[in-house]
Amino acid sequence: MDIRAIFMGLAFALMWSSAFTSARMIVADAPPMTALALRFLVSGLIGVGIAYALGQTARLTRNQWRATILFGICQNALYLGFNFVAMQWVEASLAAIVASTMPLVVALAGWLIFRERLPALGYAGLVAGMIGVGIIMGHRISDGVDLMGLGFLGIGVLALAFATLSVRGAMAGGNLLMVVGLQMLVGSALLSVAAISLESWDINWTPRLGWAFAYTTLVPGLLATWVWFKLVERIGAVRAAAFHFLNPFFGVVVASVLLGESLTLWDVAGVVIIAGGILAVQLARVQRAS
Repeated sequence: MDIRAIFMGLAFALMWSSAFTSARMIVADAPPMTALALRFLVSGLIGVGIAYALGQTARLTRNQWRATILFGICQNALYLGFNFVAMQWVEASLAAIVASTMPLVVALAGWLIFRERLPALGYAGLVAGMIGVGIIMGHRISDGVDLMGLGFLGIGVLALAFATLSVRGAMAGGNLLMVVGLQMLVGSALLSVAAISLESWDINWTPRLGWAFAYTTLVPGLLATWVWFKLVERIGAVRAAAFHFLNPFFGVVVASVLLGESLTLWDVAGVVIIAGGILAVQLARVQRAS
């Protein structure tokens, strides 16, 4: 874990977390599934084009095709689809907090389903994370948060956790940028069908929509993905995942600065506890891997 890896991890966490704020801006002016389908179409075509320019091909292994399709469905269509729809009614900070619990959900599912044991630090992190989520959810529900939007966020996290658990080790074999681009095209195709069936073409063309769409497509969509793979290549997936503990912090800070979303002491306390729980779980995974 050298200085370069630390800066890469910080950059990835900031870019990933900022996507919720830009998504909130997008859904204020455009139908969520339509906007997301267009975003994945543009990102996917750019990713595939760059991959071909780098000499990568679409000749993937069976496991890579499985990962491509599964992630395209679960991560892009379901996880981000439900998040975009939910952010019509819930704040970006809440969406970022819920999404950041994904490492806790994966660790909990690994323990319950696959009987994966963790050091004591990992179990303490799981308990702390649940307490932090309980604090924030209890406060937000008492303040009248939209329950359907909150439910959509929860479904999205479960879909992403399922995909993560289902394709462990399936990304080996090279052509990673090609895999990422194809995943996005799979998500675009599925979301296009849903958008045509459920949404009307009602877009309020504003400069904010244009900037938010371009930023979401290029920065969290492509640049953050590239930085993540370079970080994994440098320090390994287990150690790289430790940077997820920063996502709750960055998510609420960016939403507060750019959107003016207010934070209470309950929110701050919950974010600190969740971040501590995520860090404990990831450090426990590093300890186990070592």
